[in-house]
Amino acid sequence: MNSPDAKRTVHIRTYGCQMNVYDSERMADALAESGYATVDTPDGADLVLLNTCHIREKAAEKVYSELGRLRALKAAAAAEGRTMTIGVAGCVAQAEGDEIMRRAPAVDLVVGPQSYQRLPELMRDVGRGERIVATDFAVAAKFGTLDRLVQRPAAVPGADRRYTAFLTVQEGCDKFCAFCVVPYTRGAEVSRPVAAIVAEATRLAETGVREITLLGQNVNAWRADGPDGRDWGLGRLLFRLAEIPGIDRLRYTTSHPNDMDDALIAAHRELDALMPYLHLPVQSGSDRILAAMNRRHRRTDYLGIIARVRSARPEIALAGDFIVGFPGESEDDFDDTLRIVGEVGYASAFSFKYSARPGTPAASLEQLPESVKSERLARLQAALDASQASFNAAQVGRTVDVLFERHGRHAGQIVGRSPWLAPVQVDGPASLIGAIHPVTITAAGPNSHFGTLADPPAKGIPSTTQREAAA
Repeated sequence: MNSPDAKRTVHIRTYGCQMNVYDSERMADALAESGYATVDTPDGADLVLLNTCHIREKAAEKVYSELGRLRALKAAAAAEGRTMTIGVAGCVAQAEGDEIMRRAPAVDLVVGPQSYQRLPELMRDVGRGERIVATDFAVAAKFGTLDRLVQRPAAVPGADRRYTAFLTVQEGCDKFCAFCVVPYTRGAEVSRPVAAIVAEATRLAETGVREITLLGQNVNAWRADGPDGRDWGLGRLLFRLAEIPGIDRLRYTTSHPNDMDDALIAAHRELDALMPYLHLPVQSGSDRILAAMNRRHRRTDYLGIIARVRSARPEIALAGDFIVGFPGESEDDFDDTLRIVGEVGYASAFSFKYSARPGTPAASLEQLPESVKSERLARLQAALDASQASFNAAQVGRTVDVLFERHGRHAGQIVGRSPWLAPVQVDGPASLIGAIHPVTITAAGPNSHFGTLADPPAKGIPSTTQREAAA
């Protein structure tokens, strides 16, 4: 039997998006209040939680495969007289709670993304021998508990120090794209209050965090009442967060084209703390397919937004998302997607074959052959790789500010990120970790840059004053 006086341990394995990473950290916070210490491996853990993603079919199947391995660990623990509890959290839990319980009898707990604040209570129920499915949509309750948790001391003695952090400001989606499960697994769009966001950002700054990435399924749909009594959008929120001492860099992800308003574009022009990087998914370059996807924008709308953002911040790097092989996609439709890649010139992108998600409108449509999807994906990725390589090559010779975050793989090497989110590796002293320092880019690989420490301060990113003078 587990000793009642022993420290209980939890291992949390995270799949999918940055919001899941953030949610896993908050789950660990909630469980810490009940005496659970986080460990890096499931071996010997009292509780194992899989925080899951439901966007891709294979991602869901990976969860069931992992549950098979955990079942063996649970049986081994029982043979040793120990109890291991297995839980599934996140979007697969929300979408397939009862199915998980049927397919994986070793699972004790299924908890959806809006219910993790109840974990201590749910674990008490599991301890009484119950198998629990908690998949309600209490977003307000989740945010309320989150706001309380961030008041706890954020710096843990002996813990690794972080200089970058995620911060959730919005959850859910009202767009109902035909391919997407998010409205069904995360619920309607809900925005977190300004005061709560500022409080968490302030706590992060107090622990040494210098860069914050704001998260949301549609982060630029965030709206809330500001302390001045006015309706605030994401642009105004970014200006407020930039006023917090110690916060030098801000980012946000992921955005929808329909929510790129004038105030947010103005923030890209006027706010130096907002990094020159925008992840703005388009999904397809074909108007016909965009309509079938229920994206609510046309290619000309999307390209118009890109033009306005680039006019506001000429050095901005663009990232995107693409789906190929959507039901009904013709070769001409796919050619439109290839053309938009050339027109935009992406610095990075995520691209996927369409996979039918149960319960979404597109799942009932006639599907394209896998061979067609695979062939188109290969061509698209070749075009995106070429676009990224062109962007990376253009950075060689530039001097840019890099926020150093950690040691590199080799002795004497430190690694940080450029304003465009690219990893940058240099030989330099460990004392620079946590600092922002200019680096001259000397070479660019497919996924990272290499450089040398430089002085004087970086000239690669013009200041607001310089940009205004140039205009």
